[in-house]
Amino acid sequence: MNRGPWIFLGVLVALAISFLGLVLLPQLDLGRLAEVKTMGSDDLYPVARPGLAAQGADIYRANGCVVCHSQQVRPTPADLERYGKRRSVAPDYLFDQPAQLGRQRIGPDLANIASRNRGAEWQFQHLYAPRSVVPGSTMPPFPYLFQVRKLDGGLPSPEAVKLSGKYAAPFGSEVVPTRAAVALVAYLDSLRSDTVSLFEAPLPVPATNAPTSVLTTNVTPPGLTNAGTGATNAPGR
Repeated sequence: MNRGPWIFLGVLVALAISFLGLVLLPQLDLGRLAEVKTMGSDDLYPVARPGLAAQGADIYRANGCVVCHSQQVRPTPADLERYGKRRSVAPDYLFDQPAQLGRQRIGPDLANIASRNRGAEWQFQHLYAPRSVVPGSTMPPFPYLFQVRKLDGGLPSPEAVKLSGKYAAPFGSEVVPTRAAVALVAYLDSLRSDTVSLFEAPLPVPATNAPTSVLTTNVTPPGLTNAGTGATNAPGR
């Protein structure tokens, strides 16, 4: 008996099921995602990144940052304490094509890096010479995102990166970020979702130290009467 057609049919069915589970169903589930309302307001989330930050996303992808950095706050105490106040959910990535979830976490997660208040100057220093701001960093430098140029009039320009020690620019020169570096920093500055409370991922309610009121029964407070057939909250005369 020739089993070739049956083997071929079995392989075809297996491929069809794999395509259905890995491609078609996720597309049907996630491909129709739309902006959602935030909790407590009619504001829609997320909003598309402005032009410079959108260009920076391309620089981020082109330089392989996704290999070492994730952008996904997992629902674990360690992640929530270090990287964000709430877990990451599908709407966070609505305008990311593709979503930069990351392959592994060699460097810190960047989902909410804008909330760490590093500032553009720190980011430029970190990109040009990571160890100048993070001693022992394993992150590779990206000097090609910067331009080393001669000083004009002997004074550094306002956009020059402030570097010192062995990382300083050669004598008589300055290090200036290119437009690609500026766009990349604008993209990093757009990565923040820990201020948005969503129905599927609400922000935690801050704890308070206010004492909890205790209700008691069968106790007659001062000024209240308990005479007659039933208790009353009428003030005593």
